[in-house]
Amino acid sequence: MEEMTFEELLKINCFSADPAEKAKAANLLEQRYCCEIRCPDMDKSALFAHHARGCTIVAAKICRNVVIYQNVTIGSNMRYNKIHKQWENVGSPILSENVIVADGAKILGPVIIGKDTVIGAGAIITKSIPANSVAFGVNQYKPKDPDYDLVFNPDMLPGEEIMKVDQKRVDEFNKARELTVGR
Repeated sequence: MEEMTFEELLKINCFSADPAEKAKAANLLEQRYCCEIRCPDMDKSALFAHHARGCTIVAAKICRNVVIYQNVTIGSNMRYNKIHKQWENVGSPILSENVIVADGAKILGPVIIGKDTVIGAGAIITKSIPANSVAFGVNQYKPKDPDYDLVFNPDMLPGEEIMKVDQKRVDEFNKARELTVGR
């Protein structure tokens, strides 16, 4: 198990029937990738960008074609009511089909994220979000523009192409800066 890839460890951690094997895979995921992934009902098509680095994923259900980026937290936000002596807001999130969760987002509590929704980078979500939405900020959302895919598309640009565009932008920035500094 020591030489296994992220994908192999994820498969064992999430889908193995052997509790000891699952525990060992979970430990290695935490050591190597600083992530914790616990979901009793996760579709095998779920993708974790950047090996789920920095993620804590404790979800009730993750449906097919969900994509989760780095530094995401999905879990509970329950509280104890001292007057009634009981826990409230119990439960973990459910992510419907084709949900994308961008970098640093937090989804907390017994909420449902609707199908084809994007949770924007840094969003904090503690309320259910309807299907075909873009969620941002703290519990804000708007309808998703059907003409655009945000954050992820299976036809992604190769990293090398993005790096070429970035290098061109840096060259232009440096040239413009030289012109203003030289004045």
